[in-house]
Amino acid sequence: MPDSPQKRTALALVDAFNRMDVPAIIAPHTTTYAKSLHSLHAIFRNFSLTLDELIEDSSNHKRPRICMWLSARADTAAGEYVNEYVWLLDFDESGEKIVRTKEFSDNVMARDFFPKLKEAMRKERERKSAETVRANGL
Repeated sequence: MPDSPQKRTALALVDAFNRMDVPAIIAPHTTTYAKSLHSLHAIFRNFSLTLDELIEDSSNHKRPRICMWLSARADTAAGEYVNEYVWLLDFDESGEKIVRTKEFSDNVMARDFFPKLKEAMRKERERKSAETVRANGL
């Protein structure tokens, strides 16, 4: 049996994240999603998602739904980022546009990691600012 349009869209989304292809990640989403993605793109290097499980609910044909359990890994200024996500994606009738997203992640990991990341990024900005001052002879 061939994959449904929404399953193809969901798998393409995971592939786009793994390539950090921002236009392809944004394509099936709203503009609000695009704004948050651009800020994260600068923070995470070598970002990869592994699809651990995909469940497709085709019982509601007006709004197809896919649930994915994903493992994420990336390099950041604060060290390695490792987290797990569950994405609940609701699609339009065509299965090609995501009309609603719910994301669940490991909040304990986020609570501990993101303050370290914020501090590392602050130090990186200060270092770059000092380099600019030295380079300009100021």
